[in-house]
This record gives sequence, C-alpha cells and structure tokens, in this order.
Amino acid sequence: MQTAKPDWLRVKAPGGENFKHLKALIADRKLHTVCEEARCPNIGECWSGGTATFMLLGDICTRGCKFCAVTTGNPRMQLDPHEPEKIADSVKGLGLKYIVLTSVDRDDLPDQGVSHFVKTVQLSKARNPELLVEVLTPDWRGNLECVREMARSGADVLAHNVETVERLQKTVRDPRAGYRQSLDVLDTYKRAAAEAGHRALTKSSIMLGLGETDDEVRACMRDLREVGCDVLTFGQYLQPTPRHLAVAEFVHPDKFEAWRREGEAMGFAYVASGPLVRSSYKAGEFFIENMLRGPKSAPAVPAEVSL
Repeated sequence: MQTAKPDWLRVKAPGGENFKHLKALIADRKLHTVCEEARCPNIGECWSGGTATFMLLGDICTRGCKFCAVTTGNPRMQLDPHEPEKIADSVKGLGLKYIVLTSVDRDDLPDQGVSHFVKTVQLSKARNPELLVEVLTPDWRGNLECVREMARSGADVLAHNVETVERLQKTVRDPRAGYRQSLDVLDTYKRAAAEAGHRALTKSSIMLGLGETDDEVRACMRDLREVGCDVLTFGQYLQPTPRHLAVAEFVHPDKFEAWRREGEAMGFAYVASGPLVRSSYKAGEFFIENMLRGPKSAPAVPAEVSL
C-alpha cells in the first residue's frame, strides 16, 4: 500500500474572495455541499471560481460506503421543505446556466427523497428558464418507479456512479448498493427519458486506485456502454480518513490519459479522466452544455460550471 501522495495530487489551500463569498452564502442559507461533506480536494479551485455542487436531502446518509466521508446515520425522517426554493433562488442570484445537484441516500424516507429531488430540478428550471441541470443520484434501492420519476423530472443529465469494478463492489460500497443495480438505474434513466420525449445524457464515474485490474476496468466500461451511458469520468480514490479504505495505488496521470483515449474509442461521447477529476468537478459540463444546446460551438478544451 502507498501512503505518501505523489506531486500530481497536491492542491493549493482554499482561499480568495469568491471562496469566502460562496462559503458565506451556503452557510447563511443552511445548504449542504458535497464539496465540504465529502472533503473534495478541489474545493479551493471550484469555490474560488464561484462553483459548487449542492447536496440535497441533508448531510446525513443512511448508507455506509467505505470510501465516502459523508456522515452515516439515521436522519429520522428530517427534511428541509424549503430546500428546493433555496437552491432555485441561489442559482438565480448567482446567474448560473448549468448546475449539478447530488444528494445523500435517504433510505428512511418512503420515496427515498425522489419527490424532493424532482421538485428542486423543476423549480430551479422554472425560475431560471435557460438553466441546464445535471443530477447525480442515489440508486433508489433499485426501485425503478423512483428511477422513472427522476428521469421524467426534466433534468438534462442523469448521473449515477458505479464507483468501482464489479469484483470490488462489496468491499467499497454499502451492501444495499450493487453493480447490476446501478447499471439498471442507468439503463432505466436512458429509456425513461426517451419515452418521455426528453433529451437527456446519462453519466457515471469510476474510481481508480482501489486494487482493480485493467481488464476489470475495461469490462466495466463495456457494461456502461451497453446500457447507453454517454459520459464517463475517472478519478483517483483518496482515503478521506484512516477509518476508510486505504489507497491500493496512486495511478499516474499518463494512465488516466490512456483510459480517456480508450473510453472515447469505445464510443463514450465524452470522457474526463485525471487524478483529481470527480464526477461533478471539471468533468466536461461546459462540453456537455454545448452538446445539449447545440453542436455549433463545442469547445476544444472543456471546462465545468456547476452548482
């Protein structure tokens, strides 16, 4: 096991006026971000640029994945009913055109929080007519009606992460998650959005450095393409605390670049791959925005704008 981080994983300490402004706005409105809860290494860069990924449904997750720093526990059915309005108003106040919304798992709620998620998407779009919304969702315990409801919300990108290769699922993720269950979510998202007449891209993410083999990664990529996944991200797994899974390998940037090329050759519309890439961090949202709005100005160098 490697313990010392290589140079390519070093990031600057957060700071700057935009960082302070966004931190104050989030605190004032009692909102949650995955940037803080998951201890994302890119928080300084993203927040200094005025971007963040908001986490719906509170900050306590009912799952206990061994890679994730979000607090695990029992939220006891608690939910902020005003959160969708707060998010929509924040988007309008910041003048954003593309946002990313994610959430904790809420197995304690009768509908797992899908109606709250849908309300946030629809209210944000209603108050911001030009807005594109990406959602990074739970697996809804494999409840395909929840999946379909989310797909019909009008979200422009429907994302759900498989996280790792099939063999490592039980080691890395909560027992209630599952590889085939996640693939079914992505497959149903694609089909349900099409049935609703809504153009939506599907997206997933794979962490590297957990002990996976190249053949296992390729098999996972093929499985994602078989369920119509359009966008794929690769990032380095980083151990958030000593209680979490140890890093098996720090993958060199050259290897990430090789996976990017291989993914594009497999037919993914876009692949973001790098040690510090996260599913909602600089993973091509500007590129995706151009795909959704029209092909006229697709950029040569994609970048992200997300909330």
